[in-house]
Amino acid sequence: MSYTPTELMTINAARKLSDGQVCFVGIGLPSAAANLARLTHAPEVVLIYESGTIGARPDVLPLSIGDGELAEFADTVVSVPEIFRYWLQGGRVDVGFLGAAQIDRFANINTTVIGPYASPRTRLPGAGGAPEIASSAREVWITLRQTKRSFVDRLDFITSAGFLDGGDARERSGARGAGPTAVITDLGVLAPDPVTKELVLTAVHPGIDVEQVRAATGWDLKVSSDLVVTSPPTEAELACLRDLHARTLRAHGGEAGGD
Repeated sequence: MSYTPTELMTINAARKLSDGQVCFVGIGLPSAAANLARLTHAPEVVLIYESGTIGARPDVLPLSIGDGELAEFADTVVSVPEIFRYWLQGGRVDVGFLGAAQIDRFANINTTVIGPYASPRTRLPGAGGAPEIASSAREVWITLRQTKRSFVDRLDFITSAGFLDGGDARERSGARGAGPTAVITDLGVLAPDPVTKELVLTAVHPGIDVEQVRAATGWDLKVSSDLVVTSPPTEAELACLRDLHARTLRAHGGEAGGD
């Protein structure tokens, strides 16, 4: 059975969600993974988006948080202040599911600029609600493709805090949530060391070896002594994901999110 690295990453990210969890969803790969989970093994997962949609069940992937598809197929729609103050800052979000342009060894993420802030080489989409999600969700999952350009030793700009300088720095900052507990990439899965909070490789995907992951990382990546290999996608998972993307392409004229 053939599949792409993006399909493998999306399916492994989707598998982490469980029925009944409340998930604050980012646009792009996180949205594809969260909706795949809803359409397969976790039909009762509660997906909320920054625009105020609660219990979103879109038939296609949204292009943005303001996509009408989210409101049309949601249990309810509340104001943006209520989403952040009552749901997120009130401790009612189990998982914040985020994407990123860059990440460092302590799981801080950058979605703002590449290069100096005052004169960047590239200006990225920006923060949105990600800093608040990263701070207040009970835990955070991050998904992005792994290269030396995206996994960097030092970020040009910290948009959303992971574990800051490591150790107890996050706790001392006053951030409420536990922070990033998993980083799912097209090569494997990383998790923070319990003490140092530095990201450690805990799993590789089928066909990927440790040296490939190290070669795609901008720091000296540590590897768990209990390293495992993730399970390959099933036919049912692939069929559901591909159908979701196909519907999205038809609906949005080729501007599908998440792949």
